[in-house]
Amino acid sequence: MYYYKFKISFDEVEDFERNVEILSSDNFESFHQILYDSLGLKGHELASFSICDTKWNKKQEITLIDMLDDREAETPDYDEDEEFSTSSNIPKFMMKDAVLKDFITDPHQHIMYEYNFINPKVFYIELLKAFPAKEEEDFPRCTLSIGTLPDTDELIPSLIEDDLLNEFIDEIGEDELDDIFTEDQIWNDSQTEFDSF
Repeated sequence: MYYYKFKISFDEVEDFERNVEILSSDNFESFHQILYDSLGLKGHELASFSICDTKWNKKQEITLIDMLDDREAETPDYDEDEEFSTSSNIPKFMMKDAVLKDFITDPHQHIMYEYNFINPKVFYIELLKAFPAKEEEDFPRCTLSIGTLPDTDELIPSLIEDDLLNEFIDEIGEDELDDIFTEDQIWNDSQTEFDSF
């Protein structure tokens, strides 16, 4: 029996790294759980893995829940000439049914882990090496933890930074800005009066 040692990085935080070890016979649901615990994620959001090539192009998707409806279960209409197609011909699997060793095809396999599709956090996973597992060892486990995830709000850039706000005011003029806020206030006041009836 073998176990895999993976390195996990997160581009939003400098020097963020986790090393996770998991048996090759484990499924992606176990992988998801050790990542959730070791990365410091919060909530009970949807997540997915994407098996990627060396350039991080997605080849297969492994989801936490079955995200196919009856229509999608059939082969989708996919127009390769269409620049912004919402259809996808990437094969999809479920975490509980997908065993790691069946998807690891490269000695440095690249995997993308996406958590929370509304406010996504994307982690990049690379296989470092496979080792023989000893019976007395416990898996899965986190063996290296550097850096912490910031609060969700810190990942969203502020649209009202001082320089940007000053540039916006200079561009439209203070009088027009006053008009905008006055119109907003009139709408809010009228809405409050309406709601009181």
